[in-house]
Amino acid sequence: MFLNKIYGYCRISTKSQSIERQIQNILKEYPGAKIYQEVFTGTTIERKEWTKLKKVIKPGDTIVFDSVSRMSRNADEGISEYMELLEKDINLIFLKEGYIDTEVYQEQLKANDNIQTDDTDLNETIMKGIREYLKRLATKQIRIAFEQSEKEVQDLRERTKEGLRVAQRNGSQVGRLKGDTFETKKAKEAKEKILKYSKHFGGYMQDTELLKEILNISRNSYYKYKKELQEAYARGELKIVKTKKEW
Repeated sequence: MFLNKIYGYCRISTKSQSIERQIQNILKEYPGAKIYQEVFTGTTIERKEWTKLKKVIKPGDTIVFDSVSRMSRNADEGISEYMELLEKDINLIFLKEGYIDTEVYQEQLKANDNIQTDDTDLNETIMKGIREYLKRLATKQIRIAFEQSEKEVQDLRERTKEGLRVAQRNGSQVGRLKGDTFETKKAKEAKEKILKYSKHFGGYMQDTELLKEILNISRNSYYKYKKELQEAYARGELKIVKTKKEW
């Protein structure tokens, strides 16, 4: 017996953006989801990870998105993708726009299954009409969801720009000085544990063990911190003390 699978799809538009928030939002609700992620810009011809995901999904499987805007670049493309996957019996879940989840569409369809007459042809005509109505309604709701999502992004950009303009008018330093770095408390604590326990820095634990048993961070963050530590060591900024396994 094959179990239906849950996938998560995350997308960012520029390499300067962070995809981590999308991943964490999906894994928080669906810890077992297999994540597909990619950077997709207007200059990119094909969304390779999205294409891979569409090739492996089977009827009954589920794809989770942080937002409908992550499924595609615009409403027309999003509606096309939505309807194509719906026809293939793929469940679509949007964490920020749950009202357009395919489950909502299917529930509305089932609610009308009890509309029956003695005329089989009439029943078929009625159900065809209901399906068409719900399809149009879903299309309208998806377009509204895209427009709202795009407006939120634009509003955020405008607020950010206005904040920068205000700071500049007030003579404040905008951004960090060249060569200046900022490290969060969580990142600092994670690096300290990597230095203490990782075999690569004199500890006794493999990467997978360390991630599973000690750290509460994503794989991407782990390897990012590890790379930064290795680079700091290569520059002579980090001294590694060999330690014995703690009992």
